[in-house]
Amino acid sequence: MEDKWGYEINTSSSSCISSINSYYHQVLSYGRRRSVIMEAIEHDPNCVLANILAAHFCCSSDLSRVPSLLQAAMSNLESATPYEIAVFETIDCLISPNRDDDVAFELHFKLLNDFPKDLVSLKRGQVLCFYMGRPDLSLQLIEQVLPANNQENFIYGMLAFPLLELGQMEDAEKAAKKGFEINKEDPWLQHALCHVFQYECRFKEAVEFMTECSKSWDPLSSFMNTHNWWHAALCYLEGNAPVEKVRDIYDNRIWKELDRSDATPVEVYLNAVGLLLRVHVRGKIRFFEDQLKILAGYLSDRAFWYLEWHLDLLILWALACTGKSSEAQDLLDGLKSKVSMMNPKKGKLMQKGLTLAEAAFEYGRGDFTRALELLGPDFNADNCKMVGASGEQLDVFNEVWFVMLLDAGHADKAIEVIERQLKKRDGTPFLWRLLERGYLMLGKQEAEAIGAKAKALESAYF
Repeated sequence: MEDKWGYEINTSSSSCISSINSYYHQVLSYGRRRSVIMEAIEHDPNCVLANILAAHFCCSSDLSRVPSLLQAAMSNLESATPYEIAVFETIDCLISPNRDDDVAFELHFKLLNDFPKDLVSLKRGQVLCFYMGRPDLSLQLIEQVLPANNQENFIYGMLAFPLLELGQMEDAEKAAKKGFEINKEDPWLQHALCHVFQYECRFKEAVEFMTECSKSWDPLSSFMNTHNWWHAALCYLEGNAPVEKVRDIYDNRIWKELDRSDATPVEVYLNAVGLLLRVHVRGKIRFFEDQLKILAGYLSDRAFWYLEWHLDLLILWALACTGKSSEAQDLLDGLKSKVSMMNPKKGKLMQKGLTLAEAAFEYGRGDFTRALELLGPDFNADNCKMVGASGEQLDVFNEVWFVMLLDAGHADKAIEVIERQLKKRDGTPFLWRLLERGYLMLGKQEAEAIGAKAKALESAYF
């Protein structure tokens, strides 16, 4: 029998194939029902593809089931099709405790060369590239399969994201708009286009666009739903909208997701704490003190540690910022231990992530001198994508650096790096206010004109 890509699967169960195809759709649409893949193995316990896809799913939902699913897939490999064997080898490498990321990438590249219609393997490969901090490789994967899929649903969202991560905003916008001709409700497309609007400081346009899109978000996973609202909140924040707009999204769109019986809390916490750090950097955390205390209480639960490196960075800040320095230190010590046990290549790569983790901890507890020492004079958060975060998610750490430089009295350095950032995004009022502060510290008359520019932008969007 064939799956939806037209590739041969060794099963006589049409229900198994149907469940596999449903899983494909859930993955590509960021749906809440990826667990449908578990139905496939009920319909055919011997299907290699069903078992290996279920094993991959269980890596993020129920680790205890992974060994038996892997064994079930391995024991039936002799009767598997070439496509099933390729998927098995790729996922087996991917979920190995000591995987070599480069080998895992090469296996994905080979699989997609042989089976270019498999968009779920493409998505899996792109996620791998994301955690490698290599959008260039992600683009390489998509360009490899695009000729065979140029009218397929979901393909252009997967094209747009690495383009925007590489700073190719015009190309990313074109790709997203082409995808909209195929499916306006693709959440990854919507997300990519919001990234573009946000980067180009089209804040009002971004919020209006995402608010309209939100009508289709109810079936989305906790991550995608709250992450899209996180983007909208950031646009309000960056566009200097009333703080109530941001708080409304936090309370009623992000935190409220936890009321759903099928919510995934860790995915909500990632977007919640990411938003609160932005608010903190902008000096507005007093409007969210209760929210931060409540969130930090949940983040003290060690069950949420070491799941996502990016989340760990944010947890370190939240715990340290709310007086839970001892717990934060435990988390940091655990991260150091994990890096020390990585293979040399991976360990060397993650040193930047570890340094950023230490700096987030020191920033949270108010030791700016130590945090600045750790980050060094040439810090650029964009070089830390190996923590599993987009450029937009990481940009807050650039802002943290700018503020600490000013607070520590390093006005000349702060002016230099802020002006460099403004060359890329000159429509951000917050950056102009920081620049004004730097010039005021040096007693320079340019501060007046810079302040006027900031004031004009503060009333320009909302």
